[in-house]
Amino acid sequence: MTYAARPSVELLHGEARQVDPHAPFVIVMNAGSGRKRGEITADLLKHAFGRANRTYELLLVDDPSQLAATAQRAVELAVARGGAVVGAGGDGTLCAVAQAAIGSGCTFGVLPCGTFNYFSRDHGIPADTEQAIALLLTARAHPVQVGYVNDRMFLVNASLGLYPKMLEHREIYKRQFGRSRIVALCSAIAMLMRRHRHLRLHVDHEGTMQEIRTSTLFVANNRLQLEQVGAAEAPLLAQGLLVALAPRAIGRLAQIVLSLRGAISRMSDADNVTGFGFRRFTVTHPSKRRRRVKIAMDGEVMKMPMPLEFRVGETPLYLLKPEADVAALNRT
Repeated sequence: MTYAARPSVELLHGEARQVDPHAPFVIVMNAGSGRKRGEITADLLKHAFGRANRTYELLLVDDPSQLAATAQRAVELAVARGGAVVGAGGDGTLCAVAQAAIGSGCTFGVLPCGTFNYFSRDHGIPADTEQAIALLLTARAHPVQVGYVNDRMFLVNASLGLYPKMLEHREIYKRQFGRSRIVALCSAIAMLMRRHRHLRLHVDHEGTMQEIRTSTLFVANNRLQLEQVGAAEAPLLAQGLLVALAPRAIGRLAQIVLSLRGAISRMSDADNVTGFGFRRFTVTHPSKRRRRVKIAMDGEVMKMPMPLEFRVGETPLYLLKPEADVAALNRT
């Protein structure tokens, strides 16, 4: 099954916005990203904002269940003060804060503190905390694209099937061996060695219904992540589209080979992957039951009822980020 994208369809986000040089910041920091790192970040904020004579408020989240409520409170404070809201943590934390910020008129900033930091890296935001803080104080707000599954927003990716299981398995490994990319890789390899059931899904795209059998349906909104696995569809994101990837139903050995191709950026050479760009499509189960399925969104796993509608967000997120040429240099 192959769908052709529509190159002429572009998401018109608008122009970059200048930020008031005296605007205050409200910062939501996930304590789960590391207590010591949090203390270092808090100290850097105090010194950098003090030198710049900028006011800010730091809201620390110790309980992950309170993240969404804290993000909403931060946005309300930022809007009332005419300021910006900032997420400090991994992609899941950033997504929670961004979901509260989008459409509020509030500018959004990022201090990357996660393991992979795909969102910040894709937009050229420095991984170095001191440099990222300096960027908050000088950058303009640029409109960036977001994706949705039903009413839940994602910044980087959303998926169902094997990938959510891999994320849950990765969290078990992290609790035992710590947070690192090596731990994440070992966890993924161990998970791929297991036997997995394939999904049977009905996909409705542009009025055409197709049935697919796959281990994972993966929807991406991150050019860097797609380029890392060698997906040929990566340029479609610049056309206001999201990208869906679905490996065809294959055995464990073929699944491992396919994963290795992705690890060496050769996914585009594989014959077992269906990929397409889209603005909107719907996924249902052949039984038509409103069953609940596990969905992974920016590293966080939750259950959602089917049908699932994947779509490009109509409203952009205004992100404090480098200009295009500087962002390209910072991207790694």
